[in-house]
Amino acid sequence: MDVKEQIAKAVGRIANDKKLQEQFQKEPVKALESILGIDLPEEAIDQVVKGVKAKLTTDRLSDSVDALKGFLKK
Repeated sequence: MDVKEQIAKAVGRIANDKKLQEQFQKEPVKALESILGIDLPEEAIDQVVKGVKAKLTTDRLSDSVDALKGFLKK
């Protein structure tokens, strides 16, 4: 299993779906398993959850910085 590929797939789906975002916050493993359509092996669960959380946080921070830059240019 390519962990980076699975993280990218999950982030793409979660970032665009409020219900999945809520489910991921409450039950990250269950949310990822439903998105990816697989039972995650024990050794990959934490790695994928941490990767998705990090990517979602980074994307939100980047959006906020871009919005602030746009505001400051006005």
